[in-house]
Amino acid sequence: MILEYIVTNKDISIKQILKEKLLVSENLIIKLKKHNSIFINNIPVYISYKICTNDILTIDLDFNEESDTIIPNSNIKLDIIYEDEYILVVDKPENIPVHPSIAHFEDSLSNGVKYYFNLKNIHKKIRPVNRLDKDTSGLVIFAKSEYIQEFLVKEMKKGLFKKYYIAILEGKLDEKKGTISAPIARKSGSIIEREINENGSTAVSHYKVLKMSVKYSKVEFLLETGRTHQIRLHSKYIGFPIVGDFLYGTQKNGLNRHLLHAYKIELVHPISRQKVVLESELPEIFNKYIL
Repeated sequence: MILEYIVTNKDISIKQILKEKLLVSENLIIKLKKHNSIFINNIPVYISYKICTNDILTIDLDFNEESDTIIPNSNIKLDIIYEDEYILVVDKPENIPVHPSIAHFEDSLSNGVKYYFNLKNIHKKIRPVNRLDKDTSGLVIFAKSEYIQEFLVKEMKKGLFKKYYIAILEGKLDEKKGTISAPIARKSGSIIEREINENGSTAVSHYKVLKMSVKYSKVEFLLETGRTHQIRLHSKYIGFPIVGDFLYGTQKNGLNRHLLHAYKIELVHPISRQKVVLESELPEIFNKYIL
């Protein structure tokens, strides 16, 4: 992956261009210097090189990286929704974590992506941009470079990277749409569980009821923030927990997962700057509650 920029008479230095025009982080600049990946007119240069108007500055982001801590696993089948040189979008099934852990050291989604990258000769770290709980299904984006990851994280903070979810909630909501604003913090004494706490981090979820049955509501959520367990906690907070949520709900309903699915993402592509909209089909189990 190559980024190119034509120097103008207002540009001061290579570092200024990298940080202000190409939006490269300080940490990535250090790596570019280490790998001799900065060029002026196709000649490798130090970052202190004196630039001139109309010089062509290029940076090469294709230097190799290794994810030695992630073991490739060919048994993790990837349902690839979209892929190009810069991002990989996978439809994650339920009951599989995004990241390796002590309990899932070799059978996470990242282990499958590592195996796939090896097959494609992509020597990059495994960088999921958005994260889903183990029992939440749906779209997960992997960035193929640090630059792409940083760009998309910035888009999230600006509200330009939108994440939509569908959940089946217990009960019939009185309000057909609304906004839930309730801060979230880690629950004292627990590694996993979170709670609504006035001293927690700001958390905002927008919701819209799509359909209702006698006992359940099918609800679309759009996240303004991305706190751990945000939709699960906010659903409980308004009195309508997610069906099957053993941690925050009232019952499991005979399910081995909670009914929450990340079904759509909207983003500005890091390179083309065009809007990209990707969707995932709702798992069939959701339709058993609301047809």
